[in-house]
Amino acid sequence: MTAGAPSNLGPTGTGTATARLPQILPRTARRRRVPLGNFKRAIFMAAVLLLSVLFIYPFLWLISASLKPKTDVFDNRLIPNEFAWNYDDLLDIAPVATWFMNSVWIGVVGALLTTLSSALVAFAFAYFRFPGRNLLFGLVLATMMLPGAVTMIPSYLIWNELGLVNTQYPLWVPNLFGSAFYIFLLRQFFMAIPRDLFEAARIDGDNYLTMFWRIAMPLAKPALIVTFVFEIQAKWFDLMTPLIYLRDAALFTLPLGLKTVLDQFGTGGGGQADWQIIMAGTVVTVVPMIIIFAFFQRAFLEGIATQGRKG
Repeated sequence: MTAGAPSNLGPTGTGTATARLPQILPRTARRRRVPLGNFKRAIFMAAVLLLSVLFIYPFLWLISASLKPKTDVFDNRLIPNEFAWNYDDLLDIAPVATWFMNSVWIGVVGALLTTLSSALVAFAFAYFRFPGRNLLFGLVLATMMLPGAVTMIPSYLIWNELGLVNTQYPLWVPNLFGSAFYIFLLRQFFMAIPRDLFEAARIDGDNYLTMFWRIAMPLAKPALIVTFVFEIQAKWFDLMTPLIYLRDAALFTLPLGLKTVLDQFGTGGGGQADWQIIMAGTVVTVVPMIIIFAFFQRAFLEGIATQGRKG
């Protein structure tokens, strides 16, 4: 290099073009990765679409079958050749509206009681420090290993001694004592809440119940929503408990009532059973839960977003 000539060397002794090379390479690499990224995304969306169709098809078939005449129920057409409003027949042959309301109030009351009682116990395990806490919590979790069939007969004998068989009390009163699974779920949420919030509330004069109601409950909103939705779904589709305790048709829940409809209209000889009525009853049972899950999914996501903003 001659004297006075402009130098292209940087401070490290490399040329300007070489110094710019690290800035150029990533852009080139990104341009090359774009088509591959789009291809992967297309494959992913196609797989999601296929799985969505596989999951939705049985429900669409169910709705279609509930709107077909008796002879066309199993023709596998999603759009019926001839429409038949079988829901009027369902309401005429059985007190479906009564069964529906029984399921609604038992499900809502049971879910509210389970959510509140489980939250109280979970808050106690999360906040208080006392000897044997972990042992006691382990015993609570151990109850999940006990099959329901083991306690079925003793529970029936207790309710029978109380004179409450053929009433709806056995369907929701046990929810007053919480659930081990929900206690575990809510305890984990409560333990994630900074303890300084509770200590500040104690300094401000709050007692344990007001701390639970004003601090723990709002911050654990996502877990409370999950508990409520899971329990109302469990109550809504529960067949075994009403089958054991209920005798009067006016007290039946929707699953037990539809079982009687199935026993009456699903046993026709020569394949001539009234399956269109059974399909209509199944739709009446399933659709409310779909609506509830769709509604509370939005509330669940909003709860997570609120939790993140407060965090």
